[in-house]
Amino acid sequence: MTLIKSISGIRGTIGGAPGDALTPIDIVKFTYAYCEKLRERLPKPQGERYTVVVGKDARMSGEMVENLVCGTLISCGVDVIKAGFASTPTTELAVTMSHADGGIIITASHNPRQWNALKLLNERGEFLSAAEGQAILDCAEKGEFDFADVESLGHITEHDFTDEHVKAVIDLKAVDEVLIRDAGFKVVVDAINSVGSIIMPRLLEELGVECVCLNDEPNGDFAHNPEPLPKNLVSLCDAVVDEHADLGISVDPDVDRLAFICENGEPFVEEYTLVSVADYLFSRVAGIAEAQGISLEEAAAPYKPVSCSNLSSSRALRDVTEKWGGTYYAAAVGEVNVTTKMRAENALIGGEGNGGVIYPASHYGRDAMVGVALFLSNLAAKKMKVSELKKTYPQYFIAKNRIELSDSALIDKILSELKVVYASENINDIDGVKISFEEKKEWVHLRKSNTEPIIRIYAEAATEERANELAESVIAVAKNIIGK
Repeated sequence: MTLIKSISGIRGTIGGAPGDALTPIDIVKFTYAYCEKLRERLPKPQGERYTVVVGKDARMSGEMVENLVCGTLISCGVDVIKAGFASTPTTELAVTMSHADGGIIITASHNPRQWNALKLLNERGEFLSAAEGQAILDCAEKGEFDFADVESLGHITEHDFTDEHVKAVIDLKAVDEVLIRDAGFKVVVDAINSVGSIIMPRLLEELGVECVCLNDEPNGDFAHNPEPLPKNLVSLCDAVVDEHADLGISVDPDVDRLAFICENGEPFVEEYTLVSVADYLFSRVAGIAEAQGISLEEAAAPYKPVSCSNLSSSRALRDVTEKWGGTYYAAAVGEVNVTTKMRAENALIGGEGNGGVIYPASHYGRDAMVGVALFLSNLAAKKMKVSELKKTYPQYFIAKNRIELSDSALIDKILSELKVVYASENINDIDGVKISFEEKKEWVHLRKSNTEPIIRIYAEAATEERANELAESVIAVAKNIIGK
């Protein structure tokens, strides 16, 4: 049994002993702490009520967790808008659409069926800051409770935000509904038996796209490992070919991550989801600038021609950004770190290499629905097959490795000395150590795990073989440091 408490929420396996897994006691404790800190974060006049949106994916434990969360909220005197089955981005948007004070998403994202989690949102429908998350963890650990009396209990209302989310996506200026409809696309969607089976076909239908949906029963009985990686998407790849579809779409259980399959059944590669969307948006801005005789900055307004991703994401995003005259920035790993950097730079587009597209014109959160609509707009505009589109982007390969250590104290020593060894290269140490070999357009990123004594090592180069060679060369240096 596993329970992981972090600044972004609480997640764990269902069942077992309190404190060792995600049990009813843990769910109540952390929901109560969220309410306590909500009042501190957003003070209101005495008697004025707070409202929190609660949405869930289709996990088997979802209803149980939802009942506990909603019961705890109303016992704290907080009103609840129960969104029911709702993707993570749907719940995020629901917070602002309903002018709520916060939100709780019940989902363990790409984790297997035995997992569930509470993801905590602020009044903007965005994840809490590190300091706010830590305050909730500290409050929960105290275990001091003071619930509302019967006259002060909260109330529950129910509202399905699915159609409002779909409309919000289609209404985005960069989504070309006419071009998509005229293209006559046929796609296959792997909805992994969760909320993607509800919202994704609805979006595609509204865009005039023919949709074949696999694993479309939202029962949480995942047909395969729910993380949208190529090894888990063999049946989708086969279905795209068998159905003579233009595109395959895979989402994770809470529909914030996205992976595409080319018409020939080959993966588009998860890293290139964001790359393709960014290339489309920058080309669109450049087209506006040329047509109107204005600067790229003016054409991108109210945003700046800037992209952002985390340090472990592909360099291809930087390449396509700079190709159009834009500027790229890197952030520490973690969605909240990326969105914080995007806000600071007023970025046009950002996200993560795991298929997470963050488009501020919609909202500051990963949204597979937005990613699909923008990708289809790009595909319709380019009038080419998905496999042909993939070839137009810089080609890189990422190798993933790790160093296991018996002594976790060695981690900081290794990272510190690596900066000295590679001092002549471009070093970024905002999150571990990233060494960029600019002339060769290669990089290695080393960062320590928060849960075990290991260093995760990501390396990127022009070929898979070279990426592995690069990783092994840095690992050899690290082992030499250990030997000293």
